[in-house]
Amino acid sequence: MGLMPSKSHLRVSHPPERPLMIWDGDCHFCRLWIERWRVLSEGRVDFVTSQEVAASYPEIPAEQFEQAVVLIVPDGTVLAGAEAVFRSFAWRPSHRWRARMYDTVPGLAAVSEFAYRIVARYRPVASAMTRLLWGSDVRPPRYFWARRWFLRSLGLVYLIAFLSLWVQVDGLIGADGVLPVGGFLSMVHERLGSGAFSVLPTLCWLNSSNAFLHFLCGGGVLLSLLLIVGLAPALCLLGLFAFYLSLTLAGQTFLSFQWDILLLETGFLAIFLAPWRLWPGKNGEPPVSRVAVFLLKLLLFKLMLMSGVVKLTSGDDSLANLTALDYHYWSQPLPTVFAWFFDQHPEWFRKFSVGFCLFTEIVVPFFLWKPRRIRLVAAGLLIFLQLAIALTGNYCFFNLLTIALCLLLIDDATWRRRRDGDVEGRTPARPASQELRPPIRNVWARLQVVCAWMVLLITAPLNAWLIYGAFKPEADPPRLVASLDRYVEPFRVVNGYGLFRVMTRDRREIIIEGSADGVDWLPYEFKWKPGDVNRAPGWCAPHQPRLDWQMWFAALGSPQGNPWFVRLAGCLLENKRDVVGLLARNPFPDKPPLYVRSSFYRYRFTTAAERRETGAWWKRQELGEYLPPVSLR
Repeated sequence: MGLMPSKSHLRVSHPPERPLMIWDGDCHFCRLWIERWRVLSEGRVDFVTSQEVAASYPEIPAEQFEQAVVLIVPDGTVLAGAEAVFRSFAWRPSHRWRARMYDTVPGLAAVSEFAYRIVARYRPVASAMTRLLWGSDVRPPRYFWARRWFLRSLGLVYLIAFLSLWVQVDGLIGADGVLPVGGFLSMVHERLGSGAFSVLPTLCWLNSSNAFLHFLCGGGVLLSLLLIVGLAPALCLLGLFAFYLSLTLAGQTFLSFQWDILLLETGFLAIFLAPWRLWPGKNGEPPVSRVAVFLLKLLLFKLMLMSGVVKLTSGDDSLANLTALDYHYWSQPLPTVFAWFFDQHPEWFRKFSVGFCLFTEIVVPFFLWKPRRIRLVAAGLLIFLQLAIALTGNYCFFNLLTIALCLLLIDDATWRRRRDGDVEGRTPARPASQELRPPIRNVWARLQVVCAWMVLLITAPLNAWLIYGAFKPEADPPRLVASLDRYVEPFRVVNGYGLFRVMTRDRREIIIEGSADGVDWLPYEFKWKPGDVNRAPGWCAPHQPRLDWQMWFAALGSPQGNPWFVRLAGCLLENKRDVVGLLARNPFPDKPPLYVRSSFYRYRFTTAAERRETGAWWKRQELGEYLPPVSLR
């Protein structure tokens, strides 16, 4: 079996029954790469050292074993060097294309043999480069540890997302909330008829009551806990995706954030990574789907690359000239108290930080596809960036979710080396049962792999266009991509990303006030957004106070552009319990106000000197009216 060369080769009189690869046992470089080839051959090729079997094949010159690896095929043909490596793959059906390339790609054979001779001549250098890039184990990466902890981390993020929404859902989209989901779905159905179900695939079509919203949130919490402990992970992920998609679509503007769609896309792809079983395995774990790992790594690559590229293609010069952090710390939606301290840093440090962010988002994503140690560097830089962002801003579960995706860059060999120690010149042992990829016997697991490949084929053109669109935002998508997107978009499983595409250089805050007589006005205080200038910026992440967040967006526009804000004013005039419960202080606890109004203020952090003098964290300037006094009458 295998592709046989057409040119004349040395032959042996007593060939082995199976292909036999012979290598120099004294060569450290050979020892590392033979282990990789052993795994790739899946047991179809035998590997022995020349010190063991050279005497059995006197037809092969001794110096040949010192210069290159030798492959003896069952018909007695002897191959050496790069040709031996390429043709050894002919016995594994899924890798047979490698052997064909050696014969069919013009110039490949010559280039491969030249490169092989260079490496063989400078083995110490090649060995040092191998250790620099891969470490002491160059075998194909395995992701059992990464899968286990990624799924647990994803379960934790889902848990946070559902709990955070659960305590707000009545006031946001409940029957007496700011944007009742029942009225929203009725309006959509009136406009679209039966097409509304495909445009908004939410379970809230079955029931839009507060009780059902609580069922979705509570069910999400339960499934998250089951996922964390490893019970029926694939089924849990299916349920979590359906529940969170339902809430995201029902949540309208309050659940339209990039981390919401990132959680949906991550959770959907994780369905094809999770082991298909009901109970944690006692006799080992099922194989890790390589295509599922690829899809999730592609998601991380897309998330980071697009987030960086759109900053440069948006036309915002504050990012190009590295001055974005002159504004960001105090203009971001919900800064933490640490943002105030970072805002006091010198200009050079802020510019360096912007440059580091752009480098990490634009250049580092390409490291995801590199050898182990470069991948680990990428993971470290990406995780550090997320921690730095989380330190200065309340971005809910976004940072945790991104860090969870970074766990898939850390393969099992990294953790085995940390646990067992890294012995110079020795490949760490791997259990014999794990040396080869076990076959997938479960019919559901096989279906899971097939579906993962289908997802890859369907989403590949969409992802390619999204990444291209980050570089060319003015370009129109091809008709095929646009048609495909219409079918996929309602499920939020292929998304574009780009946080802070344009830097906000001004901070306007809306202060809502109520009055019982139209003369004396009392302010409503929010739990987390800036209001009282003497109150320090709070830390609420990973919880997301969604009304506080939405107030930041409302300040970028007008009441006419934010109909929900007018609805909020109406809820305050009625003292609706679920809505005022979203606030920190209701100045009219016993009787609702007759009038509500809102004013515009410009906010900015105080300097260190101003803080020492006044004790205030913020300074503000009144700009005028945002919403004139309104009443139910």
